[in-house]
Amino acid sequence: MASNPHALISGGSSGIGLALAHRLAAKGYALTLLARDPARLSEARSALAKTGATVRVTPTDVRDEAAVGDAVAAAIAEHGAPDLLVASAGIVIPGVFKQLPAAAFHDTMTTNYDGTLNLVRAALPAMLARRAGRIVLVSSGAGLIGLYGYTAYAPTKFAVRGLAEALRGELKPEGIAVSIVYPPDTDTPQLREEVQIRPAITSKIAGGARVHSAEEVADAILKGVESGRFTIAPGWEMGLLNRLHSLLGPLLHRFSFDPVIAKMHGRDGGGTAPG
Repeated sequence: MASNPHALISGGSSGIGLALAHRLAAKGYALTLLARDPARLSEARSALAKTGATVRVTPTDVRDEAAVGDAVAAAIAEHGAPDLLVASAGIVIPGVFKQLPAAAFHDTMTTNYDGTLNLVRAALPAMLARRAGRIVLVSSGAGLIGLYGYTAYAPTKFAVRGLAEALRGELKPEGIAVSIVYPPDTDTPQLREEVQIRPAITSKIAGGARVHSAEEVADAILKGVESGRFTIAPGWEMGLLNRLHSLLGPLLHRFSFDPVIAKMHGRDGGGTAPG
């Protein structure tokens, strides 16, 4: 069994997960990447292999509990229990509540929350046996404040936040650390697809915030992990929202978001982004 530390990342074929994988590879980690798209996984493995990293990839739908269990068990057999477990897989289905089909809410919750749960449940027994390791759950700024157009998405990220906060207390005495990440809007394939279909009001509200690169967010995650932080909020905006969301949330809604919604709702009924 390899002596290198082992990082297991869901959603590791692109975006934040892949950027983090590159940084961990440079630090000598053996990597296990899980994602749904075999082609993207193959590309990620090839890119990482060029750096000399040991990379295992397994096409896996995190919604499938049995498939996640099999993939994690095989990774542990090869590389040992994860020293770092990162739940980064997720989807966004933006839209106005009254227009979204029931499937949008179901699919988002089963991917973002159940997928996170499946990964943690699969890896935790081996981590507990070693009484070591860190679990990193990727939430979102939408896990701190609910926004127009994210009625399917925000509740899933609030759920991930609640899971992290509860796990932190339970697992600390067992030698397992937990971190929760609140990324801002990040330049990923997912965001580029999302902005094409999200409501115009949502785009207007989000338009004032800087879009961070996946590499910037990965650097912040790694820094937070290495410093042993529970909460990792990349960028000053997320940092401020993380610390003061209970105070800032009502103010942002009343004085920033609500006026935008009122102005635009009368004009386009809160419809989709302009084509």
